[in-house]
Amino acid sequence: MMNTPTSDPIGAAWLIRYASIELVSPLYVSSSIGGRRQTYKDGDVIHNAYQETARPLDTIIAHLQFHMRHEVLNLELLVRLFEQVGADDVQAWVNAEPTGSYARRMAFLYEWLMGQQLAVPSNLGGNYVDALDAKKQVTSSPAHVIKNARWRINDNLAGTRHFCPQLVKTELFTQAAALDIATMVDKLNDEFGQDLLMRASVWMTLRESKASFTIEGEGKELKRIERFADVMARRTGKGDIPLDPESLAELQQEILGSKTVIQQYGVRQSPVFVSHTQVNGFKEIVHYIAPPADDIAEKLKGLQAFMEKTEGQSALIRSAVASFAFVYIHPLADGNGRVHRFLINDVLRRDQIIHEPIILPISQAIAEHPSDRHAYDKILDRVSVPLMEQIRDHYSFDKQAITYPDGIRSNLNFEDSHLIQPAWRFMDLTPHVQYLSGLIAHVIEKEMHNESQYLRQHDHARLAIKEIIEMPNSYAD
Repeated sequence: MMNTPTSDPIGAAWLIRYASIELVSPLYVSSSIGGRRQTYKDGDVIHNAYQETARPLDTIIAHLQFHMRHEVLNLELLVRLFEQVGADDVQAWVNAEPTGSYARRMAFLYEWLMGQQLAVPSNLGGNYVDALDAKKQVTSSPAHVIKNARWRINDNLAGTRHFCPQLVKTELFTQAAALDIATMVDKLNDEFGQDLLMRASVWMTLRESKASFTIEGEGKELKRIERFADVMARRTGKGDIPLDPESLAELQQEILGSKTVIQQYGVRQSPVFVSHTQVNGFKEIVHYIAPPADDIAEKLKGLQAFMEKTEGQSALIRSAVASFAFVYIHPLADGNGRVHRFLINDVLRRDQIIHEPIILPISQAIAEHPSDRHAYDKILDRVSVPLMEQIRDHYSFDKQAITYPDGIRSNLNFEDSHLIQPAWRFMDLTPHVQYLSGLIAHVIEKEMHNESQYLRQHDHARLAIKEIIEMPNSYAD
């Protein structure tokens, strides 16, 4: 967060201070009372200083209304606030203003977020209004907006109460989401021709598979690399998107093969965390703990709902959410990273942005240089680091490991997952869209262009040799 005067906060910042809330997701717009009206910008983050005349009343409802009206609604904040203060304030608000749009929106959101019903005033009325401001955040496509007659609200939340990612339409986000991938690929096709681009795609698919294993530290597993390349060639963009338990189990089995320590394919039944062991080998550093196994099914349904409700919107946004949400949910006992990167190409092809047999070498671009791998790790840290800060003292490792039904042995002891449920449910994936946009632009303009150029130069060299002496292509190569 930027260094701006917040000693007299209003809106979300006031609510955070009032309830001593710690957020994992960032506030993209924060507010305070200052000497004069000013706006401070730091990248995507905005801080607005208002004059004294703009100060809300010193109540939860007044600052909630200010947050809804002038800032970007943060669902994680609302859940953490409601967990502490309950329903009384929202109930009193909608009772006092039964036709007010902000009161009705907040009543709807309370029920949606908390899974608890309020009492609907008998004189409730007013025009239908959107739950979220589509000018500020990614919401459901118009065809998937649901009329909520109970509160006279257009339910445009792109997900479910178990998983609904935050995607804020900042200037950088909007530019990133507008990346015209199809036109960029068409330009390659115009420059090199379809035949050469198709040949390059075959090589890039194998390199993509090898790089994906390299990222996981398994770059020498030749048979598994070839198997994954075959899976990508056959399954990308085909059948159902692999987010339900059955299709996930099938995809995982094809990727891993029969030689694996897990006893059953599909959604894991064991805890999982991402870590590395220090050089001395004595201490394991935990980078991320994924949601408990019992939560996975609902979170995957929420991710599926996002994909359904955002049909027709930016394929880049959809591919970023599908892939990065998947890796944070971490639904498998093994193979999460490979499926995560597979989903990028899978969604782009489903949305008809790229066409068979083209596979964008995403993993190759990540693994090529240490700086590229560092950038990838940093984007994963955008959720994992603040999340782990909240639970650093709430997990441990037992002396004895437990064998779980999926065959995985683990000694992780983490019983306080409720502390970070709001962060898992409403994770902020805004920067991940921006990252993927830059990565794909690099992949097309550099990786694919260079591979195609190499093949063209190779063809020219082969022809030059055969002009001197006739021989089979394999000899000339």
